[in-house]
Amino acid sequence: MERLRPEFEKPYMRQLEAFLAKENADGQTIYPPFEETFNALCHTRFEDVKVVIMGQDPYHGAGQAHGLSFSVAPGVQIPPSLQNIYKELATDIGFTRPSHGSLLGWARQGVLLLNATLSVREGQPRSHYGKGWEVFTDRIVQLLAERSKPLVFILWGKSAYEKWQHAATGQENSPHLILSSPHPSPLSAYTGFFGCQHFSKTNIFLKEAGIEPIDWNL
Repeated sequence: MERLRPEFEKPYMRQLEAFLAKENADGQTIYPPFEETFNALCHTRFEDVKVVIMGQDPYHGAGQAHGLSFSVAPGVQIPPSLQNIYKELATDIGFTRPSHGSLLGWARQGVLLLNATLSVREGQPRSHYGKGWEVFTDRIVQLLAERSKPLVFILWGKSAYEKWQHAATGQENSPHLILSSPHPSPLSAYTGFFGCQHFSKTNIFLKEAGIEPIDWNL
Protein backbone atom coordinates (compact mmCIF):
# COMPACT_ATOMS: atom_id res chain seq x y z
CA MET A 1 0.00 0.00 0.00
CA GLU A 2 2.96 2.33 0.59
CA ARG A 3 3.61 2.63 -3.16
CA LEU A 4 -0.02 3.64 -3.65
CA ARG A 5 -0.10 6.29 -0.95
CA PRO A 6 0.36 9.19 -3.45
CA GLU A 7 -2.80 8.05 -5.25
CA PHE A 8 -4.94 8.90 -2.22
CA GLU A 9 -3.95 12.57 -2.52
CA LYS A 10 -4.92 12.91 -6.17
CA PRO A 11 -8.11 14.64 -7.35
CA TYR A 12 -9.68 11.49 -8.80
CA MET A 13 -9.43 9.75 -5.43
CA ARG A 14 -10.96 12.72 -3.62
CA GLN A 15 -13.85 12.62 -6.11
CA LEU A 16 -14.23 8.88 -5.56
CA GLU A 17 -14.30 9.37 -1.79
CA ALA A 18 -17.00 12.04 -2.18
CA PHE A 19 -19.04 9.72 -4.40
CA LEU A 20 -18.83 6.86 -1.88
CA ALA A 21 -19.74 9.20 0.97
CA LYS A 22 -22.85 10.30 -0.95
CA GLU A 23 -23.81 6.68 -1.64
CA ASN A 24 -23.69 6.02 2.09
CA ALA A 25 -25.57 9.22 2.90
CA ASP A 26 -28.28 8.19 0.43
CA GLY A 27 -28.69 4.88 2.22
CA GLN A 28 -27.25 2.71 -0.54
CA THR A 29 -25.90 -0.68 0.48
CA ILE A 30 -22.35 -1.05 -0.83
CA TYR A 31 -20.33 -4.23 -1.23
CA PRO A 32 -17.91 -5.33 -0.01
CA PRO A 33 -18.13 -3.86 3.51
CA PHE A 34 -15.85 -0.83 3.77
CA GLU A 35 -13.29 -2.60 5.95
CA GLU A 36 -12.83 -5.27 3.25
CA THR A 37 -12.54 -2.94 0.25
CA PHE A 38 -8.75 -3.25 0.04
CA ASN A 39 -8.50 -6.91 1.06
CA ALA A 40 -6.66 -7.88 -2.13
CA LEU A 41 -3.85 -5.46 -1.29
CA CYS A 42 -3.84 -6.32 2.41
CA HIS A 43 -3.52 -10.08 1.91
CA THR A 44 -0.95 -9.96 -0.91
CA ARG A 45 1.97 -7.56 -0.51
CA PHE A 46 3.48 -5.96 -3.62
CA GLU A 47 6.81 -7.73 -3.07
CA ASP A 48 5.06 -11.11 -2.77
CA VAL A 49 2.89 -10.96 -5.91
CA LYS A 50 3.52 -13.91 -8.21
CA VAL A 51 0.21 -13.96 -10.09
CA VAL A 52 -2.50 -11.38 -10.85
CA ILE A 53 -6.04 -12.60 -11.56
CA MET A 54 -8.11 -9.70 -12.85
CA GLY A 55 -11.82 -9.45 -12.12
CA GLN A 56 -14.37 -6.81 -13.12
CA ASP A 57 -16.34 -5.58 -10.12
CA PRO A 58 -17.33 -7.19 -6.81
CA TYR A 59 -20.24 -9.56 -6.44
CA HIS A 60 -23.36 -7.48 -5.78
CA GLY A 61 -25.37 -9.93 -3.66
CA ALA A 62 -25.62 -9.87 0.12
CA GLY A 63 -22.68 -11.47 1.90
CA GLN A 64 -20.77 -12.43 -1.25
CA ALA A 65 -18.02 -9.88 -1.88
CA HIS A 66 -15.09 -9.71 0.52
CA GLY A 67 -12.51 -7.80 -1.49
CA LEU A 68 -10.94 -10.61 -3.55
CA SER A 69 -11.86 -11.12 -7.21
CA PHE A 70 -13.95 -14.26 -7.90
CA SER A 71 -13.84 -15.20 -4.20
CA VAL A 72 -16.70 -15.36 -1.71
CA ALA A 73 -16.59 -15.59 2.05
CA PRO A 74 -16.81 -19.07 3.63
CA GLY A 75 -20.38 -20.25 4.00
CA VAL A 76 -21.59 -18.34 0.92
CA GLN A 77 -22.90 -20.31 -2.06
CA ILE A 78 -20.22 -20.71 -4.74
CA PRO A 79 -21.10 -18.45 -7.72
CA PRO A 80 -21.32 -19.94 -11.25
CA SER A 81 -18.07 -18.36 -12.52
CA LEU A 82 -16.14 -19.76 -9.58
CA GLN A 83 -17.74 -23.16 -10.08
CA ASN A 84 -16.35 -23.08 -13.63
CA ILE A 85 -12.92 -22.04 -12.33
CA TYR A 86 -13.02 -25.09 -10.07
CA LYS A 87 -14.00 -27.30 -13.02
CA GLU A 88 -11.05 -26.05 -15.06
CA LEU A 89 -8.72 -26.58 -12.11
CA ALA A 90 -9.95 -30.16 -11.79
CA THR A 91 -9.21 -31.01 -15.43
CA ASP A 92 -5.97 -29.00 -15.52
CA ILE A 93 -4.21 -30.07 -12.33
CA GLY A 94 -6.43 -32.65 -10.61
CA PHE A 95 -7.81 -30.09 -8.16
CA THR A 96 -10.20 -31.36 -5.50
CA ARG A 97 -13.15 -29.01 -5.23
CA PRO A 98 -13.59 -27.57 -1.72
CA SER A 99 -16.92 -26.99 -0.02
CA HIS A 100 -16.34 -23.22 0.08
CA GLY A 101 -15.58 -20.39 -2.35
CA SER A 102 -12.90 -18.53 -0.41
CA LEU A 103 -9.70 -17.97 -2.41
CA LEU A 104 -7.86 -16.47 0.55
CA GLY A 105 -5.42 -19.40 0.43
CA TRP A 106 -4.28 -18.22 -3.01
CA ALA A 107 -3.94 -14.60 -1.88
CA ARG A 108 -1.66 -15.65 0.96
CA GLN A 109 0.65 -17.36 -1.54
CA GLY A 110 1.06 -14.32 -3.77
CA VAL A 111 -2.00 -14.39 -6.02
CA LEU A 112 -3.34 -10.83 -6.26
CA LEU A 113 -7.10 -11.18 -6.74
CA LEU A 114 -7.78 -7.71 -8.08
CA ASN A 115 -11.06 -6.32 -9.36
CA ALA A 116 -10.99 -3.36 -11.75
CA THR A 117 -13.60 -1.66 -9.55
CA LEU A 118 -13.41 -2.18 -5.80
CA SER A 119 -17.01 -1.46 -4.81
CA VAL A 120 -20.53 -1.90 -6.13
CA ARG A 121 -24.09 -0.99 -5.17
CA GLU A 122 -26.26 -3.88 -3.99
CA GLY A 123 -28.00 -5.58 -6.89
CA GLN A 124 -26.51 -3.23 -9.49
CA PRO A 125 -23.45 -4.61 -11.30
CA ARG A 126 -21.08 -2.00 -12.72
CA SER A 127 -22.82 0.71 -10.69
CA HIS A 128 -19.46 2.11 -9.49
CA TYR A 129 -17.73 2.01 -12.87
CA GLY A 130 -16.28 5.28 -14.08
CA LYS A 131 -16.05 6.80 -10.60
CA GLY A 132 -12.27 6.54 -10.16
CA TRP A 133 -11.56 2.98 -9.13
CA GLU A 134 -10.27 2.08 -12.59
CA VAL A 135 -7.61 4.79 -12.38
CA PHE A 136 -6.47 3.37 -9.05
CA THR A 137 -6.33 -0.24 -10.23
CA ASP A 138 -4.64 0.82 -13.49
CA ARG A 139 -1.85 2.21 -11.33
CA ILE A 140 -1.55 -1.10 -9.49
CA VAL A 141 -1.26 -3.00 -12.79
CA GLN A 142 1.23 -0.46 -14.09
CA LEU A 143 3.48 -0.76 -11.03
CA LEU A 144 3.43 -4.55 -11.25
CA ALA A 145 4.07 -4.52 -14.99
CA GLU A 146 7.15 -2.35 -14.41
CA ARG A 147 8.58 -4.85 -11.96
CA SER A 148 11.70 -6.72 -13.12
CA LYS A 149 10.82 -9.88 -11.20
CA PRO A 150 8.65 -12.11 -13.44
CA LEU A 151 5.00 -12.66 -12.62
CA VAL A 152 1.91 -13.99 -14.35
CA PHE A 153 -1.09 -11.92 -15.42
CA ILE A 154 -4.21 -14.07 -15.84
CA LEU A 155 -6.78 -12.18 -17.89
CA TRP A 156 -10.21 -13.77 -18.26
CA GLY A 157 -12.57 -11.90 -20.56
CA LYS A 158 -12.27 -8.92 -22.86
CA SER A 159 -12.38 -6.26 -20.13
CA ALA A 160 -9.48 -7.85 -18.21
CA TYR A 161 -7.34 -8.06 -21.34
CA GLU A 162 -8.14 -4.48 -22.33
CA LYS A 163 -7.20 -3.31 -18.84
CA TRP A 164 -3.80 -4.93 -19.18
CA GLN A 165 -3.30 -3.32 -22.60
CA HIS A 166 -4.29 0.11 -21.26
CA ALA A 167 -2.41 0.04 -17.97
CA ALA A 168 0.73 -1.74 -19.16
CA THR A 169 1.43 0.33 -22.27
CA GLY A 170 5.08 0.03 -23.20
CA GLN A 171 5.54 -3.26 -21.36
CA GLU A 172 5.17 -5.51 -24.39
CA ASN A 173 8.70 -6.87 -23.88
CA SER A 174 8.33 -7.38 -20.14
CA PRO A 175 9.54 -10.58 -18.45
CA HIS A 176 6.00 -11.47 -17.42
CA LEU A 177 3.71 -14.21 -18.71
CA ILE A 178 0.35 -12.98 -20.04
CA LEU A 179 -2.41 -15.59 -20.16
CA SER A 180 -5.79 -14.64 -21.62
CA SER A 181 -9.00 -16.50 -22.38
CA PRO A 182 -12.77 -15.97 -22.38
CA HIS A 183 -14.38 -15.27 -19.02
CA PRO A 184 -15.35 -18.26 -16.82
CA SER A 185 -18.96 -17.07 -16.77
CA PRO A 186 -21.48 -19.72 -17.92
CA LEU A 187 -22.13 -17.44 -20.90
CA SER A 188 -18.59 -17.79 -22.23
CA ALA A 189 -16.72 -20.57 -20.43
CA TYR A 190 -17.31 -23.06 -23.25
CA THR A 191 -15.82 -20.70 -25.86
CA GLY A 192 -12.24 -21.14 -24.68
CA PHE A 193 -12.00 -20.85 -20.92
CA PHE A 194 -12.39 -24.58 -20.41
CA GLY A 195 -9.15 -26.18 -21.52
CA CYS A 196 -7.06 -23.00 -21.21
CA GLN A 197 -4.76 -24.73 -18.64
CA HIS A 198 -3.83 -21.40 -17.08
CA PHE A 199 -3.09 -22.93 -13.69
CA SER A 200 -0.56 -25.50 -14.88
CA LYS A 201 0.98 -22.99 -17.32
CA THR A 202 1.39 -20.51 -14.46
CA ASN A 203 3.26 -23.00 -12.32
CA ILE A 204 5.51 -24.12 -15.17
CA PHE A 205 6.47 -20.48 -15.77
CA LEU A 206 7.08 -19.78 -12.07
CA LYS A 207 9.25 -22.87 -11.67
CA GLU A 208 11.33 -21.96 -14.73
CA ALA A 209 11.80 -18.47 -13.23
CA GLY A 210 13.01 -19.98 -9.96
CA ILE A 211 9.87 -18.93 -8.10
CA GLU A 212 7.87 -21.17 -5.76
CA PRO A 213 4.73 -22.31 -7.65
CA ILE A 214 1.19 -21.86 -6.36
CA ASP A 215 -0.56 -24.66 -4.51
CA TRP A 216 -3.96 -24.18 -6.13
CA ASN A 217 -5.70 -26.59 -3.77
CA LEU A 218 -7.88 -24.91 -1.18
